[in-house]
Amino acid sequence: MATIRILLGILCTAFAGSIGMFDGPLLEQPRVKERILRSTIVHLANIEIGTMEKTGHNDGGQIERYLATVHLKRGQPYCAAFISWVFSKAGLPKPRSGWSPDMFPPSRISKLALPANLLGIYFPEYGRIAHVGLIAGTKDDWVISVEGNTNVNGSRNGGGVYRKWRQIRTIYKIADWVSERRGGP
Repeated sequence: MATIRILLGILCTAFAGSIGMFDGPLLEQPRVKERILRSTIVHLANIEIGTMEKTGHNDGGQIERYLATVHLKRGQPYCAAFISWVFSKAGLPKPRSGWSPDMFPPSRISKLALPANLLGIYFPEYGRIAHVGLIAGTKDDWVISVEGNTNVNGSRNGGGVYRKWRQIRTIYKIADWVSERRGGP
């Protein structure tokens, strides 16, 4: 299973990296490039599903790689670090933060639950977004996401990387870091 995941990752990365080599009207269209980039980001996140903390304290080899992407030490919450790591692996310079509210600046807010957009979950006890996930798709009134530092019950401080189903009405904000925007971060 691990070999298949690695091969799929290599193929996806090779394909995404070769996009600039093709000249032609089809790939010159920004929307096609954007769809390929969104697909790559979702694929990179999907490969991480099942990554688990070593001792249940935000630790372990891969978890610590997520944290290192945003210069955080072992033991820190890593939902935003996971997102930053995925975008880094896709070759994008941003977002890069270990703090989930940073993922939702006004210039990046969207109403569209597109693949590779981010979802923010608001926690009243903190008075802010306190968890972030990556949208992998939608089905009816549901968003299918890939989230780090969660668990089966949807905790914001869980034990690994999971696929989650969230009702759209429970999502506080959506951010788009893939579409090119003028004047944005």
